[in-house]
Amino acid sequence: MKDKTIDYVLRTTWLTVQKMYNEEASKFDATMAVAFTLLSIDPVDGTPSTALGPKMGMEATSLSRILKTMEVRGLIERKSNPNDGRSVLIHLTEFGRKKRDYSKEKVLTFNEAIKGNICEEKLNNFYEVAELINDMVANKKIYNQNNDK
Repeated sequence: MKDKTIDYVLRTTWLTVQKMYNEEASKFDATMAVAFTLLSIDPVDGTPSTALGPKMGMEATSLSRILKTMEVRGLIERKSNPNDGRSVLIHLTEFGRKKRDYSKEKVLTFNEAIKGNICEEKLNNFYEVAELINDMVANKKIYNQNNDK
């Protein structure tokens, strides 16, 4: 693996995990994107639609398509925000809460399987490296936007 770039390892690993989740979700006529959205919605108070995109790291257009699909399938409902009449809260329906619980169970199963096969020290190193990469990218420490022309 030493001749592979960090980017390559991150990308191929994520694509493998994504494929696994999509295969599991397809057994229940869902997708990983729907499951991820269910997990991002507060099951008690709902979540402002404007907060979901940034919370999930998604563009509004993609999220809006997913939300429309979820609404049609009876997983969510949109309600006026009592604290701000201009915004909408996304709430899970009873069916959506059941699917959310199922999605959460699948994520926890994945986590436990990984934890059961990797020692705590290596896992902590993984988290540390991931955090550093996220920080470097978020704070533009790799490509300085002002100097790239």
